[in-house]
Amino acid sequence: MGASFTLPMAASELVPHRPPMLLVDRLLAEDGNGGIVTATITEGPLTGPDGHLEEVGLVELLAQGYAALQGFLDRRAGKPVQMGFLVGVRKVEVFNAPGISDRLEIHLRPQAIVESFAVVDGEVRRGEELLARGKFKVWIAPPEDGGRG
Repeated sequence: MGASFTLPMAASELVPHRPPMLLVDRLLAEDGNGGIVTATITEGPLTGPDGHLEEVGLVELLAQGYAALQGFLDRRAGKPVQMGFLVGVRKVEVFNAPGISDRLEIHLRPQAIVESFAVVDGEVRRGEELLARGKFKVWIAPPEDGGRG
C-alpha cells in the first residue's frame, strides 16, 4: 500500500469536496466507534451577511465530517474512497451559529449501517460549547454507481 494512514489527516485527502464547498479541515481521531473532525469557518456560500454559518452549513459540516471519517476507513482498508450522499436529516437542534474564524470540532458516531446506508449521530462544538446536534442518513454509492477510486 505505501500510503500513510496516521491521524490527523487532511480532509481533502478523504472527501471529494473542494473549496469553496469543502468545509472540514482534517480528521483528528478515529476510535472504532466514530471520530472527530475539525473545521475553521471561512467566508463562503454558506455564511450569511452577518458573518455566521447558516443552519444548512451546520448540517453540511456533519455530513462532510462523516464523509472524512468513512473515507479514512475505506483507505485504511485498502478500498477506494466511495461517494456518499446525504439522504435524510432529523432531530437537528441548532443552539448557536459559528462565525468566521471559529474553530470547530465535529463529533460523529455511526449508530447503524445497513447495506449501503449509514445512520449517524453528530455534534458540532466550539470548544466546550455545543452548537448543533442531529441525526442524519447517508447513502454510500458502490464504485460502479458513482463511487470514486
